[in-house]
Amino acid sequence: MRHRKRGRKLGVKPSHRKAMGKNMVQAIIDNERIVTTVEKAKQFQPLVEKVIHLGKLAAAAPEGTADEKGKKLSLIRRCVELAGNRDLQAVVTATETAGDGKEKVTKTRVLARTTLQKLVRDLGKRNSKRDGGYTRIVRMARRRLGDNASQCIFELTESPWTKVEKAAKGKAKPATKSEEK
Repeated sequence: MRHRKRGRKLGVKPSHRKAMGKNMVQAIIDNERIVTTVEKAKQFQPLVEKVIHLGKLAAAAPEGTADEKGKKLSLIRRCVELAGNRDLQAVVTATETAGDGKEKVTKTRVLARTTLQKLVRDLGKRNSKRDGGYTRIVRMARRRLGDNASQCIFELTESPWTKVEKAAKGKAKPATKSEEK
């Protein structure tokens, strides 16, 4: 009987599960969308949510006094403990333009080179108004070839490709055929 036994074993040893969790967190921060099995996504979703929440708190923490810097450093160290800190697969950059015509200047600056920097500088600020629910699991209809495992898309909710445009209030509705006559 498995009374009060939390979590899934996923067919691997505990040390492998811990490493798998860190890899899952780093992959979701790097790519913001991954395809995995439903069981793995359900197992590691709370860990990803916790790391993103810590990154959000670290991004919002002020850096005035020594105590405030210590609190921010503590949050960042907790993120490193849970998720690790490897180099990003694609460096996060921001492009800024100033001036018009011949005086137009375009500057590209690097926002993040590691997963931890992206977590605090990009994802933390992006999720600042969200009180939770940073990830979503979308089941896929097809199953994986080989072992027939059920697959899903594990993604961040505040991603550029998952944004849903809201219709503006007071906008005129398109006329139907009956109204045109």
